[in-house]
Amino acid sequence: MALPQPKYDATEARLAALDLPEGGWSAASRKAAVARVRAMGLPGARDEYWKYTRPQTLVSAEAPKAAVFDSGETPVFDEVDRLKVVFVDGVFDAEASDDLSLEGVEIARLADSADIHWAQDLYGKLEEAGQTPVERPLAALNTAFATDGLLLRVTGKVSKPINLIYLHRSETSDVMLHHVVKVEEGGDVTILENGPAAARFNKVMEVEVADRAGFHHVRAQGRDHERRAATHIFARLGEESTFKTFTLTVNGVMTRNECVVELTGDNAVAHVAGACMGDGDFHHDDTVFITHDAVNCESRQVFKKVLRNGATGVFQGKILVKPDAQQTDGYQISQSLLLDDDSQFLAKPELEIYADDVACSHGSTSGAIDEDGLFYLRARGLPRGIAEDLLTIAFIAEAVQEVEDEALQELIVARVEAWLLRRRG
Repeated sequence: MALPQPKYDATEARLAALDLPEGGWSAASRKAAVARVRAMGLPGARDEYWKYTRPQTLVSAEAPKAAVFDSGETPVFDEVDRLKVVFVDGVFDAEASDDLSLEGVEIARLADSADIHWAQDLYGKLEEAGQTPVERPLAALNTAFATDGLLLRVTGKVSKPINLIYLHRSETSDVMLHHVVKVEEGGDVTILENGPAAARFNKVMEVEVADRAGFHHVRAQGRDHERRAATHIFARLGEESTFKTFTLTVNGVMTRNECVVELTGDNAVAHVAGACMGDGDFHHDDTVFITHDAVNCESRQVFKKVLRNGATGVFQGKILVKPDAQQTDGYQISQSLLLDDDSQFLAKPELEIYADDVACSHGSTSGAIDEDGLFYLRARGLPRGIAEDLLTIAFIAEAVQEVEDEALQELIVARVEAWLLRRRG
């Protein structure tokens, strides 16, 4: 079916502004991705999964400018013993990065991998599979045109986290990064991500977790207020494997985080969680699709959003249970705390179940500060502002607790406390 003319024109204008990387082992996947983009067209406001989030600034031929913001804060994971990998406006910074070697993992860069590489069997493949039943054209655009990223093959239990740090230095930077992570049987790795990345950022991470392997991911999206980002995680899980991801988002005029997970091995576990803090001109969209296609698997989706001064939060989450996925345990909760009458939370939770031996639930709520709790704290001498902050931290606690490492939990809570303190003046 031919695309509507406005969508066709917008798609061709975006493609014309980009240069397709040539040659190398990724060439076939890139050309196939271009064909997918042309067939789907870039997203528009009339598309079902974009009706709450207007994509114009994410698909325009030129990125809107975003002022570079210096918070003066120490980067969130600086206290952690980790391997640093730094990108400045999408360009790898070797001097600021650590040596790309760590026991238990092979690390390479997409930009440097010209010869046949193990990632050839994965690059663009999980993204392509994730286009059904919901099209994700911005992810296909990334597969086609991403200029760099990390290729990680985890062969054992990695002793310390790998920290991807994204620095924003140019107000016109328009960046695409594509990471591929393959966790071999028995392997285990933690990936940390932080920083605003660019004026406009399009990122894809494809993750294959083999049998009895583990993947842990904690992300803090940067404080640059005018930045825009569309991120995607595509994951495929083997038998008795574990996949856990958590994202903290503070500020940013437009953010859409998509996560597509397929549980293909029995007894697999997938947890997807997030918390965001929004003030004023802030739009944050979490879109999650989890497919259960194996026996006795567990999935959790836990999202909390704190919104004020006209900020908007969106959650679109789906659990699909296929006919043979008996003994599925699926849990989904999305909640917002509205600190004034001007903010809004838009939610679309979905369950689609074709097996009969399952325990699946979803819920979505939106409300103001608990007045009873506020009264209790104020009656014990706490000023109203501090009492509200304590209740806000308690509100997001369920999402933060999805992070296994307690030290990382404390870092995240500290960032939330700092945000609340700034807003309190």
